[in-house]
Amino acid sequence: MKSNKLTRNILIAMCLGIAVGYAINQWTATETITAFSKNIKLLGTIFIRLVKTIIAPLVFSTLVVGIAKLGNLKSVGRVGGKAMLWFFSASLMSLLIGMFLVNIFHPGTYIDLSLADTAGLKDLMGKTSEFSFQKFIEHIVPSSAVGAMADNEILQIVVFSIFFGVAAASMGDYAKPVIKTLDVFSHIILKIVNYIMYFAPYAVFGTLAAVVAEKGMGIFRFYFIYFGFFVLGIFCLWLILLLIGYLILGKRLFTLLKHIGNPLLIAFSTTSSEAVFPKLTEELERFGCRSNIVSFILPLGYSFNLDGSMMYMTFASLAIAQAYGIHLDLGTQLMMLLVLMLTSKGVAGVPRASLIIVLATCSMFKIPPEGVALILPIDHFCDMMRTATNVLGNALATSAVSKWEGALE
Repeated sequence: MKSNKLTRNILIAMCLGIAVGYAINQWTATETITAFSKNIKLLGTIFIRLVKTIIAPLVFSTLVVGIAKLGNLKSVGRVGGKAMLWFFSASLMSLLIGMFLVNIFHPGTYIDLSLADTAGLKDLMGKTSEFSFQKFIEHIVPSSAVGAMADNEILQIVVFSIFFGVAAASMGDYAKPVIKTLDVFSHIILKIVNYIMYFAPYAVFGTLAAVVAEKGMGIFRFYFIYFGFFVLGIFCLWLILLLIGYLILGKRLFTLLKHIGNPLLIAFSTTSSEAVFPKLTEELERFGCRSNIVSFILPLGYSFNLDGSMMYMTFASLAIAQAYGIHLDLGTQLMMLLVLMLTSKGVAGVPRASLIIVLATCSMFKIPPEGVALILPIDHFCDMMRTATNVLGNALATSAVSKWEGALE
């Protein structure tokens, strides 16, 4: 009943946010629009910041407990191997879907070069140096576990937690008091999640009202074709993921979708995967996935299994090339896919991480990086779709590995 009430409130908040944002956009002065957007956006910021405060302790405690319950390094390797097989297969499939759609429908040719958001581009340009394969390799291992937790570096927290969990498991009964304490601690954090979720509808309202007030509904008129083809790609990706999920889970897939309905809605409306990590953890355990599998697979998925983002990176990069009339042969496109596969790992939770990687990739392949400004006006709405897809992909991955391990109750 509480779940249904939250879903209803979020849907109402989405409609109200769009309606209020449109009214502000149409009937107020530019200065008022700017002030309104800046202030109302704080509702979403507060919610996401509240969630971020518990992500690091939740990932650490649940992952350590999960690994300790798996029992030994052999089990960790087996479960991790199955998860990575799913992650990289799903990533490759997502990239190929994006490449296929762009080559068939040529959405880039419909982009109007005069609509570039040059102001938004400047913010992204300063961040591109943060993302490269070299930087990714250098930052896999944290220089400080405390620093990684303070900065919410999920991949670094995962690495430290794996070492901690394996070490604790190897010590047997001697480490059991620590594991029991962390287990209780993780349940306290999940209880906090329930309190934070009450604020979700307000965050949804503030986020959508701010975007629609700034951009207006007219944004769809200019980018309808580009956005439409992207939605088609997301639809194809969902269809394939759900089909694979049905082959593995059978009719229980529909039960899973009911459990993750709220996380999907929150991710869709706030464009933040991090915002639903704690709630998704809780719902997957309620679905029947054992806690040790969930706490091990889900944090890994947030770094390695970004299906919606992967598809968008290929789609956007090639569409920008088309907008400038740049032809890329099949070999170059496949090389781009490989680059995106490697450089995109470990960026979950970073604002507009997909666009930053697209910007870096365009520079690498001699595509005008300024072209990213062409897709910035519609990016928030694309981000809603790809974030929800990331959540679905991680829920399916965790459930599939649980089934393969005989750990789906």
